[in-house]
Amino acid sequence: MHLLKRAVWVCAAVALSACGGPEEAQQPSDGSEPIGTYEGTLLTGTSNGCTFSIDKFNVPLSPPYYNIYLRRAASASCPYAASSIVIGTSYTNPPISLAANNLGVATGYSYRGSPSPSGNIQCRVRNYDPATMTVVRESDIVVMFGAGNVNGCNVAISSNGTTLTVGGTKTGPLQGETGSGSNYVATYLDFFTSTTAPTYVAY
Repeated sequence: MHLLKRAVWVCAAVALSACGGPEEAQQPSDGSEPIGTYEGTLLTGTSNGCTFSIDKFNVPLSPPYYNIYLRRAASASCPYAASSIVIGTSYTNPPISLAANNLGVATGYSYRGSPSPSGNIQCRVRNYDPATMTVVRESDIVVMFGAGNVNGCNVAISSNGTTLTVGGTKTGPLQGETGSGSNYVATYLDFFTSTTAPTYVAY
C-alpha cells in the first residue's frame, strides 16, 4: 500500500514537471465573454512542436460558472495557427490538468454540470488532435450511480508514452475499482490509439 501511494505521488510530480508548472494567466482580450477572473494555474505541454495550455475563467453571472479553455500558441516550431477553444463548463471551481506528447494532447478537469449544489462532480478526460484541436476520445470518471464526487482529475503520461494515468480524490466507489479509500488512480492503456476502458485502483 505504501508503494502504491509513493507511485501516485511520483506520478503527480512528473505530471507537474511535464506540464511546465504554474504560470501567470491572462484574461481573454477578444471581448467575446463577460469580464471575470482567472483562478489557479496555467498548465502546458508540447505536441508536434506546438505548445498547448489549459486554463479556466470565472464568469460572474448568476449563477457563476467557469469556462475551461484549451489553447495552442503560435511559434516557429508549430506548423499550426494559434487557437483557443472552450472545452468545458463547470458550476464549481474545477481542478484542471494537461499532458501532451506527439500522439496527442490529454486534458483532465473535474466539473459540476448543474448549478445545483447537490449536483455531482465528475472527472472528464479527453484526447485532442494537435492539428485540428478536435476531440479524439472522451471518458468520464464517475462515482457509481452518481452518488458521490470525483474531486480531482490530474492527468499524466507514463514513460512508455502510450499509457495515461489519472489521479485524484473521490467520495464513493468507481465501477470495478480494486482496493478502497478516498483516493484513486485510473489507468488508460494505449490512451491515444484505442478506446480501452480504464482500470481503477482505490487507496
